[in-house]
Amino acid sequence: MQTPQTRRKDGDRKPLDLSNGARLSSKQTGKMSPGKSSDYLDAESTRTGLSAADIKRAFLDNLLLGLGRAPSVATRQDAYMALALTVRDRVLRRCVQTLETAAEKGSRVVCYFSAEFLPGPHLANNLLNLGITEPARQAVSEVGLDLDDLIEEEDEPGLGNGGLGRLASCYMDSLASVEVPAIGYGIRYEFGIFDQVIRDGAQVEVTDKWLRFQNPWEINRPELVYDMKFGGHTETWKDEQGSYRVRWIPDEVVKGIAYDTPIPGYRVGTCDALRLWKAEAVESFDFAAFNQGEYFRAVDAKVASENITKVLYPNDEPAQGKRLRLQQQFFFVTCSLQDMLRLHQLFGGRPENFQERFAVQLNDTHPAIAVAELMRLLVDEHQLDWDRAWNVTRQTIAYTNHTLLPEALEKWSLGLFSSLLPRHLEIIYEINRRFLDEVRARFPGDDAKLARLSIIDESGDRYVRMANLATVGGHHVNGVAALHSDLLKRTVMQDFAELWPEKFCNVTNGVTPRRFVALSNPKLTSLITERIGEGWLSDLTRLRKLETFAADAAFQKLWREVKLANKRRLAALIQERTNVEVDPQSLFDIQVKRIHEYKRQHLNVLHIVQRYLTLKNDPASTLVPRTFLFGGKAAPGYFMAKLIIRLINGVAETVNNDPAMRGRLKVVFFPDFNVKNAHHVYPAADLSEQISTAGKEASGTGNMKFSLNGALTIGTLDGANVEIREEVGPENFFLFGLNAQDVVETRARGYHPRELYAANPVLQSVIDAIANGTFSRGDANVFRPLVDSLLGYDPFLLLADFQAYLDCQAKVDALWQDPAAWTRQSILNVARMGKFSSDRSIRDYCEQIWKIKPPKGKAV
Repeated sequence: MQTPQTRRKDGDRKPLDLSNGARLSSKQTGKMSPGKSSDYLDAESTRTGLSAADIKRAFLDNLLLGLGRAPSVATRQDAYMALALTVRDRVLRRCVQTLETAAEKGSRVVCYFSAEFLPGPHLANNLLNLGITEPARQAVSEVGLDLDDLIEEEDEPGLGNGGLGRLASCYMDSLASVEVPAIGYGIRYEFGIFDQVIRDGAQVEVTDKWLRFQNPWEINRPELVYDMKFGGHTETWKDEQGSYRVRWIPDEVVKGIAYDTPIPGYRVGTCDALRLWKAEAVESFDFAAFNQGEYFRAVDAKVASENITKVLYPNDEPAQGKRLRLQQQFFFVTCSLQDMLRLHQLFGGRPENFQERFAVQLNDTHPAIAVAELMRLLVDEHQLDWDRAWNVTRQTIAYTNHTLLPEALEKWSLGLFSSLLPRHLEIIYEINRRFLDEVRARFPGDDAKLARLSIIDESGDRYVRMANLATVGGHHVNGVAALHSDLLKRTVMQDFAELWPEKFCNVTNGVTPRRFVALSNPKLTSLITERIGEGWLSDLTRLRKLETFAADAAFQKLWREVKLANKRRLAALIQERTNVEVDPQSLFDIQVKRIHEYKRQHLNVLHIVQRYLTLKNDPASTLVPRTFLFGGKAAPGYFMAKLIIRLINGVAETVNNDPAMRGRLKVVFFPDFNVKNAHHVYPAADLSEQISTAGKEASGTGNMKFSLNGALTIGTLDGANVEIREEVGPENFFLFGLNAQDVVETRARGYHPRELYAANPVLQSVIDAIANGTFSRGDANVFRPLVDSLLGYDPFLLLADFQAYLDCQAKVDALWQDPAAWTRQSILNVARMGKFSSDRSIRDYCEQIWKIKPPKGKAV
């Protein structure tokens, strides 16, 4: 059985030897005077000093006084917690100063609304951004500990699923690093999406208890509590001025409590905040019920309320799952907007100039209810007239679209919506009425366009279209790659783009090089810095200087040594987690991302099967040795995605147990892929598989992380692949397959995958091997649904791209046999990836959408 990333057992608490220098430091006392933080906390404070001596003293203080642990009984977990608290103190100093500065200057604050954040472990990242990794290493070594061991001790926050949440966290890192005041608003999920284990080749979901040892990075703010209402009805009346007013009388009220996590910028003074909300009952305990002996009913309200923030993405197949998901979205949006209005008034603002203080970015449609909720708060609670409130709302909110799949654009049935949010439905009806009047004036008599643009979907069962609401209620809509933004305007948002062309723009995604190069690939980071100097981690365009060394034989040798060391590190981890031994000298061909049919992991598998059959039939074949590695989670209710995982593991079982494949072919499914595991995977890749059906992937960010770590890409012209290929050069990118227009035309002509199967003997042999049970222990029924899908309708055109993919893989083999040529292309890939820093993305948002000018910060 494969297991997820190694975790500490609850009972595994062996004492550590902290005998070296484990003494409590003396404390100074004094009276705190009012004023700025700098008035009473100087740079040399023991609590925030950056020297190894200060860190050591604070570490021991936190261990003994913060955790109440004597060195003789302290565990590695205790030591990690003490060090985390020590580093947090140093981060919080900057967080307080950033808030003070923003308040003084009246700076516009970016509020990033996202249902997911996937920050990864904080300790190493914060040490890096503060510039104190080596002082911390020295400090803990003086008490007999190893910093790397303590870093490994940290659990990963289970706050996101994949790319969407990781992008949000990259953007929070970059907002702080380019010194833009910002707050990331989301949900403090008690349990993450799930831990993934593999049993008998199948994915099994296990509860992600990421909070079981507590989270030392967060600060509970029990004084920041806001009510979330749902259900009930509305009442209308006229106020003393004769104005029409609405009062929402809810059935239930839940309170949201804030938890703050500081997000420091890289080597700057700015530190932003991730503010997450936890749901609690207004009254957690019913004494009357308890006194009557109804002990379970006494906590019913607590259990029901806290369910809202229990788990990331509940299964929304049943009606209750849909209801809970909508509750989650409204919960974090209403708490966040109420919090922002409180801050605005605290800073001396008025509701009618709210947009001057805050810029809200909606990360996909999950927070789109913000349009209606901000209107409700302004009109009902702060009593602005409709037109003024609408002006504030539209100037505050902007929307990022992340999908071209119509089924992924959220819709909520009117029945569910009205039962949960009756006042918001009234507001949406009024927004829609006024909007459609505008459309009628622009396009008289075009009822079809009116129906497509309407926020309410009237076709069949009636729904609220959240993407339409976000578009109507925001000032900008952006796609996340040039191709995606173009297709967005020509497909799912065509009518809106014709109506408001000025609203639409593109901001290509980026990733932070601090985490995905400096932290995950320290050997490569050192090699690059030795050659081009400091500064490139905050200005990735400086990587261009590496081009000078691309053909340098000595430098290429060092480059290959770094890659081999990273492959050996990953090989050891694969052995530990899966009990599969792989050869670090083989070509590491890697595809790690969420499992989905459009991402086409099964196209990759078809190639592996073809390779296996070729090696079986022709042992003298010159195919180069490869290790294929997959990672990623399938949604629990997504049958076909889970079947693809079974296929990968079925092929792996057959291939890895075949003696004829030894030294030639290995297949691995690496369980529980997450940010922590990604630190090992990206640096070790030789080939990055980015093979989604053209026109389906909005952007992708894994493609950027692989390229930044020196992997070459095999891919389609989809998402950000297009721009990566443009930047690194077509000659340094393995391109295959239909482009987005070809996909449309292929479908329009009539696509018959069975004809492709009949015409291609190689494809026939591959499909037949899967169908006849070769990779399912002789059971021909296991993969029948997948085979029937491919031969019957092949929704993502695997068979159309199959031969082109094989031909391109042959080019990969040929280049691999020329190490100098391969290494040169690897170096050029890294050198030309400067565009894909999330710092650049944030600057694009600032210029095009938020109208904020980032300061030119100085390193501290």
